[in-house]
Amino acid sequence: MDRANRKTRIGTIVSDKMEKTIVVAVGSHYKHPLYNKILKRVKKYKAHDPEQNGKLGDVVKISETRPLSKTKRWRLEEVIKKAE
Repeated sequence: MDRANRKTRIGTIVSDKMEKTIVVAVGSHYKHPLYNKILKRVKKYKAHDPEQNGKLGDVVKISETRPLSKTKRWRLEEVIKKAE
């Protein structure tokens, strides 16, 4: 995969208890096909954080990368907003 075409997501860190790994919750909205109600969906991604910059509650940008473990396929790009 070309580095310029990697998928990116913006989400909030919900766990930083693992060493060099963070869990990022990414929210999205979709419309129910039959009832036309707008619903929220939250998906959690495990992301690699080699310098351990991300802290609980930070808003971060993650990008797709090669598989780093059984469940880890994302890497921390940048911290957009620090938690208070």
